[in-house]
Amino acid sequence: MAIYNDIDLSNWKEYADIETDSLWIIDKRDNSGAHSGYYHGNFVPQIPYQLFSRYTKKGDWILDPFMGSGTSLIEAQRMGRNSVGIEIQYDVAKEAYNRIITEKNDIAKTKVFVGDSQYYDISNILKLECIDKFQFVIMHPPYWDILKFSDDPNDLSNCDSLDKFLKSFGRVVDNTIGFLEKNRYCAVVIGDKYANKQVVPLGFHCMNLMIEKGLLLKAVLVKNFGETKGKSNKQGIWRYRALANDFYIFKHEYIFLFKKVN
Repeated sequence: MAIYNDIDLSNWKEYADIETDSLWIIDKRDNSGAHSGYYHGNFVPQIPYQLFSRYTKKGDWILDPFMGSGTSLIEAQRMGRNSVGIEIQYDVAKEAYNRIITEKNDIAKTKVFVGDSQYYDISNILKLECIDKFQFVIMHPPYWDILKFSDDPNDLSNCDSLDKFLKSFGRVVDNTIGFLEKNRYCAVVIGDKYANKQVVPLGFHCMNLMIEKGLLLKAVLVKNFGETKGKSNKQGIWRYRALANDFYIFKHEYIFLFKKVN
């Protein structure tokens, strides 16, 4: 058994549901129980499930500084992991919390805070919960300005340039990774975008930023974007536009896995 998960390697064949390949094909989002696909920009619960299975133990503490609809907190709660989520929008945090508590159990603590993760006093959260460090950090930031999530000028989706986005994201990293336990892991879930008729490799910009901040890159995972079954009229329009022009439709997003070694 590894020091960072609960996998019993003497029965390794029983873990068929845990991914070990770098390509993740997920046909359908898990919308069971408190999980909901209502919030634009949220990720599929299978992502935190896979990451928490591989890189956390029951009773560990997980931090999500871009909580959104609470997907990672719901999954952590189900898996017996304690979790902290920070969300910049009060209404979004309140709605997420109300759903999270519908699955509340006695084996995990789930805490929701409203604030800007660039500047939030995370040390105070640790003091409140009487813990020293987090054992995993999961980040699913806005994909720059593809979707506007609020009117808050500190919301990363309102950055008016790539440079400002990366600086803002970097401040979140600086404000969180210091509270990650040494030799434990963090993940960034993000995709790329088109702008001015060219690809902006947003994911790799964020990946390089994390490396520059001293984190060890352990994996570059690729997940299919959207459900694979059926095609809507909107998808058909994008296929026509792609054929009529010189681009490909984004159907993937990245999950960059890092280890804190310093």
